[in-house]
Amino acid sequence: MKHNKVGSVMTTDVVRAEYGTPFKEVVRLLGENRISGLPVVDEDEKVIGVISETDLMIRQADTPDPYEQHRHHPLAAMTRESRTRKAKARARTAGQLMTEPAVTVHAADTIVEAARTMALHHVERLPVLDEEQRLVGIVTRRDLLQVFLRPDSEIRKEVVDEVIVRALWLAPRSVDVSVVEGVVTLAGHMERKSETEIAVSMTRQIDGVVAVVDKLTFRLDDSHLRPAEESAMHGVADDWMRKL
Repeated sequence: MKHNKVGSVMTTDVVRAEYGTPFKEVVRLLGENRISGLPVVDEDEKVIGVISETDLMIRQADTPDPYEQHRHHPLAAMTRESRTRKAKARARTAGQLMTEPAVTVHAADTIVEAARTMALHHVERLPVLDEEQRLVGIVTRRDLLQVFLRPDSEIRKEVVDEVIVRALWLAPRSVDVSVVEGVVTLAGHMERKSETEIAVSMTRQIDGVVAVVDKLTFRLDDSHLRPAEESAMHGVADDWMRKL
């Protein structure tokens, strides 16, 4: 089963900054290109950090007001977060303003992997690297959501070809597969319970699948079998059985 790769949806014309890029130039780049963040690279095109609108807001919000009475909080100044905010408030270059280390993905990573990374780190964009760790693109949440625009007919074909035929070694028409707005319904009677679980699990992982409705039935409940007996399962399904 082939997942779409990040490289197929990323933007290759990346707006970037270098460590010494002036603060105002960073703001200009964001404004003129109508983007909310950009990567910072070194001379070898390797990503050393990222700048987001949040970093810019910290810079603006924490700039001292000359008319406001100064209040000193010794304990607060000792925290790592406060030191970072203080440094960003004085930032004059991209290198001083950026957040590091940068959260990145590789062009060969799947869209699913990129989405998980994005959700885990609560970021809206990810610099994309090649095999030599150099910047080759950038991917946003909107880019990743393109996978859900796959036609239902294309999703159905992949379920039949990759799951029913190739993984389970069944005839294409042995399972009724229907897809509406990305929701896949599997219906039919199968030999083993484990086969129904494999079918549902693999279908869920196909790009563009929103949900899976399981209407499969089975003749034999083999969930009690020992691992040694499970080896009787054939084809690609062997590997999937161990993962369930």
